Formats: sequence, C-alpha cells, structure tokens
Amino acid sequence: MASVSELACIYSALILHDDEVTVTEDKINALIKAAGVSVEPFWPGLFAKALASVDIGSLICNVGAGGGGATPAGAAPAGAAPAASAPAEKEEKKEEKKDESEESDDDMGFGLFD
Repeated sequence: MASVSELACIYSALILHDDEVTVTEDKINALIKAAGVSVEPFWPGLFAKALASVDIGSLICNVGAGGGGATPAGAAPAGAAPAASAPAEKEEKKEEKKDESEESDDDMGFGLFD
C-alpha cells in the first residue's frame, strides 16, 4: 500500500493536472505544505521527474487497461501464409483434448475437502 508521502505527492500531482498547471517539485511541495502533510524530501522531486515526460491525462484514462500484450509463441506473424497456421491449429486441438481428459480425472466423485 502507498505511504502517506506517496499519496500526498499523487494527490498534489492530480490537483496540479486538474488545474492545468505544470507539475514541478516546487508546486508539489507548496500543495503538500498547504495541506499540512510532512513527507520525505525526495518524494516530490521523484514524482515531478517521473511525470515530466508523461501525459497525466492518458494515465488517468488508461487505468487498468494493461499493456499491449505479447503475442503467444505459437502465433503466426501477421504476414504469414494461412498454411503456416494450420499446424498451430492442430496443436491447439491436441491441447483441448488434453484439457478434457484432465477434467474427467478431476471429477472422481469426491472432493478434497469432503
């Protein structure tokens, strides 16, 4: 969980962004001082430097959106021929069959906590 110092810097940065003011160490310190919160002296500078090259609005809008995601190892590249993806489909079918057999093994009429 975030510390009081981190939260104070986060809220200060959000207030500055909402007022369309550039996020700087001095402005974060001014808001923290006005709020009567004591923070370790390195936090405001750290947040100011971290947010200097970032669009805070896009961070807010993309909370929980995740990254671009990696392509699976067996996935064919976008320019590959359809014939190249046929073996991958066969492998997927084999994996599905394995999953079905594992499911049938799991249901033996009793549970772990019965």
